[in-house]
Amino acid sequence: MTDIPGYTHGTSSVARSPVSLTDFEKMKASVLFGEEDVKYLRMSHDIVKGRVEAILDVWYGFVGSQPHLLASFSGKTDGKPLGDYLGLVRKRFGQWILDTSRAQYDQAWLDYQHEIGLRHHRAKKNKTDGAPSTDLVPFRDLFALIFPVTFTLRPFLAGQGHSAEDVEKMSAAWLKSCLLQVTLWAHPYVKDGDF
Repeated sequence: MTDIPGYTHGTSSVARSPVSLTDFEKMKASVLFGEEDVKYLRMSHDIVKGRVEAILDVWYGFVGSQPHLLASFSGKTDGKPLGDYLGLVRKRFGQWILDTSRAQYDQAWLDYQHEIGLRHHRAKKNKTDGAPSTDLVPFRDLFALIFPVTFTLRPFLAGQGHSAEDVEKMSAAWLKSCLLQVTLWAHPYVKDGDF
């Protein structure tokens, strides 16, 4: 457990995911995610754990350069970026990098993915930090961010002397994991019965 404000992975404050572990196994099969991907995500952990802030600098630079993306972290009334809110989210985003690279796909992890989805959706957005921000991260933006997140991570994975094959497999594992996670985050956005 960390002391990051609002990071509640593995705590009783996180509700059980409506997606079962059995259904998650089917999702993994759909994206061809297997034990080799777990191995390569965990290999990436040694790389990313010392580079979290640098990775976040790249990702925040991208989001900050796109007004439609930055709007999700801006004031509801004046449209100005909320620095404190961005800072709090950044700490959890950094922890998400570490959690992703640890690849521990248990019930607590699955439950927290649902919590993350709720926090992007109007169901719980801004409740964790009490931010006076917009009520929703549009799903079109959430899903589309998979590409810049995984594409811009690749140079970090390649910069530590691993073979080209290892870098390719780490990159593929990150892409598959992000696809799985954002699909899980989509649950609150999807009409009841359609997930």
